[in-house]
Amino acid sequence: MKPALAESQLDLIGRTPLLKIPSLSKLSGSEIYVKCEYLNPGGSIKDRAALGMVSEALKSGELKPGMTIVEGTAGNTGIGLAIVAKALGLKMKVVMPKGQTLEKERMIALYGAELLLVDAVPFKNQNHFYHTAGRIAKDNPDSHWWANQFENLANYRMHYSSTGPEIFEQIKGDLDILVSVAGTGGTIAGTSAYLKSKLPDLRVVLADPHGSGLAHYFKHGEFKSTGSSLTEGIGIMRLVANFAQAKVDDAVSLPDQDIVTLAHYVRDQDGIVLGSSTALNVAVAFREALHAGPGKRLVTFACDLGERSGSKLYNPEYLAAQQLNPEADFEALYQSYQLPLPLL
Repeated sequence: MKPALAESQLDLIGRTPLLKIPSLSKLSGSEIYVKCEYLNPGGSIKDRAALGMVSEALKSGELKPGMTIVEGTAGNTGIGLAIVAKALGLKMKVVMPKGQTLEKERMIALYGAELLLVDAVPFKNQNHFYHTAGRIAKDNPDSHWWANQFENLANYRMHYSSTGPEIFEQIKGDLDILVSVAGTGGTIAGTSAYLKSKLPDLRVVLADPHGSGLAHYFKHGEFKSTGSSLTEGIGIMRLVANFAQAKVDDAVSLPDQDIVTLAHYVRDQDGIVLGSSTALNVAVAFREALHAGPGKRLVTFACDLGERSGSKLYNPEYLAAQQLNPEADFEALYQSYQLPLPLL
């Protein structure tokens, strides 16, 4: 439980509840839960990684009082770091690619961080947001510290020491399947490593959007993708240190239409507004529950506040421009999830 009296925002990070999704649990005959990470003060699971990375850097002396934290991010990590920085009296500079939701840009500004928007370019381009953040820190070593969430294993360690133990305690050791997307891989890595140390038979499934190469890498050993996705900050086309720690048994790649159909169904049936990454998590969890058969218990992550996807996932004009149908037949999706997916 979160503390009744908190001394700062940092005390509110973590200790999030599990929430059953009634409609999908009933249809599958299994219990499907989401861990409500949108209840963190910054509204996302990235608050955990932010606190872990900053705490370790301060302890080691790599990050010193008066310095500026700099990070390249699709948004949520930037918000989390801005909150942690403000609580600790540090400055924050966020480098973000253009084209992310306006909701995230506004949150970063509200928490007093400096926002630098850069063109969305391929990773190999040195103007990519990741390289830009690293370059700023390298050029200003005495005043800037680069969080480097993809390669910084404090990210993984935070989920190993907090997220995994919380889930194990909440489900009282009774869990069959864990499902998670991967952005940096810190969540799926730390949580799967801890839970498999307690539950060796646990099945861990990576949820991957089209446009990402992680699922193909898991199955075939090479990064290859098709299409693109409305999800933000999810899926990568390279092996990073945090994801390398993940204990994954299978990977599933789903298209955006599945995300849209599932999100609108859960909203209409249960009154739960899912963000795009969460909708992908839940879609894969639902599919896994149907394939596993009734009587199972599954946990996945409600990664962030659903309204952060409002301008895309729940915006009819945006969806129409992307040729996505919010009124698509859920029954057809339900039937398709009971059949094997074609090989990637």
